[in-house]
Amino acid sequence: MFQINDFLFSINPKSIIMKDIYIRFSLVFLVLMMSCSEDKFAGEEFGTVEGKVVSAIDFKPLVNVKVFSSPNTSIVFTDEEGKFVVDNVKVGDYSFEAQKDGYIAKFEAATVNANKTTNLVFELKLSTTNNKAPTAPVLVSPTENAINQALEVNLTWTATDPEKDSLKYEVILRKDSSNDVVIYSDISKLNYTLKGLTYSTKYYWQVSVSDGINSPVLSAIRTFTTTAFPNARFLFVKKESDNYVIYSGDENGNQLQLTNSSINSWRPRKNNQVKKIAFIRSSGAQNHIYTMNPDGSGILKVTNSVPIAGFNSDFITYSWNASGSQIIYPYFDKLYRINNDGSGLTMIYQTPNGKFISECDWSNDGAKIALKVNNASGYNAEIYVINTAGTVINQVVSGTTGAIGGLNFAVNGEKLVFTRDVSGFEAANYRQLDTKVFQHILSTNFTSEIGLDKPQGTVDLDVRYSPNEAELILMNTSNDGISVKNIVKYTPSITNLSVIRTILFKDASMPDWE
Repeated sequence: MFQINDFLFSINPKSIIMKDIYIRFSLVFLVLMMSCSEDKFAGEEFGTVEGKVVSAIDFKPLVNVKVFSSPNTSIVFTDEEGKFVVDNVKVGDYSFEAQKDGYIAKFEAATVNANKTTNLVFELKLSTTNNKAPTAPVLVSPTENAINQALEVNLTWTATDPEKDSLKYEVILRKDSSNDVVIYSDISKLNYTLKGLTYSTKYYWQVSVSDGINSPVLSAIRTFTTTAFPNARFLFVKKESDNYVIYSGDENGNQLQLTNSSINSWRPRKNNQVKKIAFIRSSGAQNHIYTMNPDGSGILKVTNSVPIAGFNSDFITYSWNASGSQIIYPYFDKLYRINNDGSGLTMIYQTPNGKFISECDWSNDGAKIALKVNNASGYNAEIYVINTAGTVINQVVSGTTGAIGGLNFAVNGEKLVFTRDVSGFEAANYRQLDTKVFQHILSTNFTSEIGLDKPQGTVDLDVRYSPNEAELILMNTSNDGISVKNIVKYTPSITNLSVIRTILFKDASMPDWE
């Protein structure tokens, strides 16, 4: 009988070992195959993420920036062009992060779609964690409270940065007479030249420095004052926006603004005895007379209870006495006298027929006052001279049509210069067509036109004698009423008996020459 033991012992032991090895290898291969099938199961899809990392300051590419995501994908680094690519990213929503030493990490959201490329751009800002701000600029020149500075000033300062960062500066400038601030930006040097400064003006200046990382750092504030205005014997106004602004000037055309552009101020008159400039200024719904120093400081309101008023504020005038202690001015049909400090208000004359007093001039000896009166429209005008008792002693102009104005006595009180529109034109807007200059001799009661070679189509207004009475100054403009106004000086030519017309100041009116 055949026995199992006999069968088992009859098998070759070597073949048994080979079969065992084969079985083990087959099991390992089967496990590997099963594992691979689990990595790419049916329905799984992938996409690509690529992008660029740049500096947020100058947008230059950043190299060797670490880019990775959450949920986790591959970790990559940017190349020399700041670019990166992440392949085989499972579809879905991710948050990618860019990191580089010295910069603030930046996150960007990304949605990865199957077989498509998602683009990202990172703009990294420099980290300010350890970056120190620049030192406060130290102002070098001009020195504090420097005076007699030219109208072109070179400002200099010093500043340093602990990290040697690139620095940019701003110069902050303000006039003492104004709250307006001018800022000069994007300065890379330790100096800046100011140009176009004005005479006799105190300036405040300050320097701000920035490294582009930290908050700007300010210097202390310094002041300097420009040189005094040379021989400023002329006064005039300019229209700026809706306001008149008073300026002084010299024969070379140099100009100095005296009143603030935000306040309507006009009709300046200087008195050299008291070294004051009188002018009219809007005050609420009224107009009043003020005075100021020749540099625009020390403003004082002279009139109070009785303002200066008439048919048209642009054509109303007043007058100093010779010493500068008093001023006369109109209030409709009345003429008032007031002390230069605002005291002593006295009515000294009233027109007998109710006409408005629009212009007045006080003779140098104080004995005579010239008046121009008119109706409420500015017409039916007369010029006459009264004495201190209010008696009419000289009738200069009456019974004419058209506009009249510009009264000014000669220093001896025997001549009076004025303007008259010889066209006789009258209109609701008070337009003048052919206004010329005339002179009246009081002793002979004779009036004649002064031939000034006025260009056709223009008008001459606001005429005044020069201080030596050898010349005249006035405003000339087109009779269209909207063209530029110029201050013109008229000088008689001895050689050919003609007149030399010189424009002193362009775009200006209401001249005074003392």
